[in-house]
Amino acid sequence: MVTRITADFETPETAELALKKIRENVGGVYSTNFVYNRESDKAEALRGKDIYTVLPTNAVTSNYLTMVMNSPASEDIIPEPARSRKTSVFIVCDGRGKDEISAILNSSGGNNIYIPPVSVV
Repeated sequence: MVTRITADFETPETAELALKKIRENVGGVYSTNFVYNRESDKAEALRGKDIYTVLPTNAVTSNYLTMVMNSPASEDIIPEPARSRKTSVFIVCDGRGKDEISAILNSSGGNNIYIPPVSVV
């Protein structure tokens, strides 16, 4: 029986490591995938960088001057929902390795692990 297991992680890096462990150690896994907010990469890239702002100014004469102001960048300039790096993983497998997959996801920091119940007909 084909089963789709889902879980949430705080960062894509931890999700990737968990999926790698699952692919290497559990048999019967058909596919693994993860989805996260790609906008959060921009906030992560700003860490430790500088922002340069060009400020046009007008002098008393007809000449225009420009001034460049630099300031340390912070991920705070991107609003909080866009900074979230929450990652959802999806594992499609046969039903044999559900317990092993759940254990690996749990030990790797996954939460909200959902394994659909087996329907008996």
